[in-house]
Amino acid sequence: MIRFLKSLRQLAVIFILTASVATGAQEAPPDSDESSEWTRVVRTSPYWVSQGVFENILTIRRWVLKESGYCSSADRHVLYDMRGRFLAWISDGDDREATQRLLNTTRQSLYENNKVEDWVPGETGQTGYPFALSCDQPHVNVDEAVARYLGTLPADRIWGAWDDLIFATSGAPESLHDALMYVFNHRSNQNRLTLPQALPRYLAGQILIESGAQARAHSRANARGILQLSPAALSDCEIAPDNFWHRLAQIDCALRLMNQNARNLAPVFQQRFGHLPEAKRDRLFTLLLVQAYHGGAGRVQALLDDPVLAQPAEYFAANHERFTAGDIAFGLIFHNLGRDRLGLASLYYVADVQLATEALCRTAKLKSTEFCEWKYSTN
Repeated sequence: MIRFLKSLRQLAVIFILTASVATGAQEAPPDSDESSEWTRVVRTSPYWVSQGVFENILTIRRWVLKESGYCSSADRHVLYDMRGRFLAWISDGDDREATQRLLNTTRQSLYENNKVEDWVPGETGQTGYPFALSCDQPHVNVDEAVARYLGTLPADRIWGAWDDLIFATSGAPESLHDALMYVFNHRSNQNRLTLPQALPRYLAGQILIESGAQARAHSRANARGILQLSPAALSDCEIAPDNFWHRLAQIDCALRLMNQNARNLAPVFQQRFGHLPEAKRDRLFTLLLVQAYHGGAGRVQALLDDPVLAQPAEYFAANHERFTAGDIAFGLIFHNLGRDRLGLASLYYVADVQLATEALCRTAKLKSTEFCEWKYSTN
């Protein structure tokens, strides 16, 4: 158990597609300086501002991933408030410094026109408010990734064996989606997994966001394969280096890590949110497992039981009727931005995985299946 937690706390478990550009031109990811001006804005914001934040952030991230809406041109930044509501967009300047000046001018104008109650200039190493997001970010081509995941082309279909798993054949290979469901069902039947029903859908979304479903994806942080697992995590799953890229092994390892996270988080989660309606509780727990895969189970646990970091959780647990599960998941992060290395990239990651999962559930192959039943829930 300790080895699994240690692996997850090393960032190398995951390659975060959006982390290096999360807050716009020249602005650093949020730091841990409680005295900085932007964290003052966060700390003084009431918890109720998280109402609707999940859908608002999804809208903005959808523009980025789909290169649509106000991000139809990559040479733009969009600005949004603490509720994730779009406020304005700018065309980028000739260089980073010029873009930063334009962002700050726009921030001040939004404040002077009563669009926001506060503003903070951004600069090198300092986040500004309203928050800014560059439309020019590295991301997968979602349509291509979906096609690859569903095995639309014969070259994208797979077969093979790993451990006691035997999937498809060389003469009749199947899709990556079928492989994921095969591994999940096989391990579940062996009573080796205790995970929410929706988890496979989100793991599928992670495959799209992490690697675009490309078997040989390799990040600068040395994360590898369809789920961008680090050598340390793969070794913890007892996978030899020769099999680090093995797609069945990667899926098996990711599920094993998810299951370990679920076991570690379940007691404190149940204590904090066990009174929520079942569907809402399961959805929230699933979103927190995605967050834990991204940033570590220990960090998510602190959001639930740390005397300081868990204050938002205490409020949301007592007032959950006013918020969706997504709002609560995002609110736990937002109201702790700048603490424990929590930044906007943490919100973006979960949002992008959600959007990738929605893209899968719009396909003819999956939209009417049990795999996609979650999309009809509003909790």
